[in-house]
Amino acid sequence: MTFADFVATLKLAEPPAALGPALRALWCEAKGDWNAAHEIAQELESPTGARIHAYLHRKQGDLSNARHWYGEAKVEPARGSLEAEWEAIVKASLL
Repeated sequence: MTFADFVATLKLAEPPAALGPALRALWCEAKGDWNAAHEIAQELESPTGARIHAYLHRKQGDLSNARHWYGEAKVEPARGSLEAEWEAIVKASLL
């Protein structure tokens, strides 16, 4: 699946069944369901899950919690737009 393919799925009412948990979390967040995205991210015990968790808390405005999760992901805290961060995480998750 390409990034464009993933973005096209956002027109659907439900995430495609083939999406793994990381992409499903990002899909839910893009559809405006922060709580579902957060629940999924909490279950992901991986650097990708921590990065998604950080992004979600950054979007929420909880920068202290976001910094913690960036540390867990072992990445520098994002400084660009939320949209650019979301896109970067989706693209990394598609690899």
